[in-house]
Amino acid sequence: MEIAFYLCGLVAVLTTLRVITHTNPVHALLYLIISLLSIAGVFFSLGAYFAGALEIIVYAGAIMVLFVFVVMMLNLGDSVQAQEREWLKPGVWVGPGLLSLLLLLVIVYAILTINDQGIDGKMIDAKAVGISLFGPYVLAVELASMLLLAGLVVAYHIGREQRPGEVLSNRPADAAKKEEHA
Repeated sequence: MEIAFYLCGLVAVLTTLRVITHTNPVHALLYLIISLLSIAGVFFSLGAYFAGALEIIVYAGAIMVLFVFVVMMLNLGDSVQAQEREWLKPGVWVGPGLLSLLLLLVIVYAILTINDQGIDGKMIDAKAVGISLFGPYVLAVELASMLLLAGLVVAYHIGREQRPGEVLSNRPADAAKKEEHA
């Protein structure tokens, strides 16, 4: 499993660099999903199967879907259509395709050699996970949730464009118009 660790680590580093250097937010999110899946592969290769499963379910699943919805909510509009046409060319997909294929090979290798690792099959129930997350780690869980919420609110307000006739206060639109004319 040492080779799986290094290959997943390499994929994680390469895709994280693409997340940072990419200009299109949707494609950066797709690279981030591949990066999170490869980090889950690192957890699996180290024997932390539950942490790897949580990485896939929570981060690559739920939080990435939330980020994709935020990007969709920002309504990037017509400015990225030309860039999207460039991404439809087959030569552009060689890099992400090779990284995904490498990650697939590592996962297949890990599944085929799972019996050699001495896994005893002991189940951890949801109650034990809940007690550990909301017991000694409750502060970390709540801080992470507040950080994600703050990031979502900031991304919404930074990317929001003001449309003509839109009122940006809690007052009714009629009261705002009366104050403008007064």
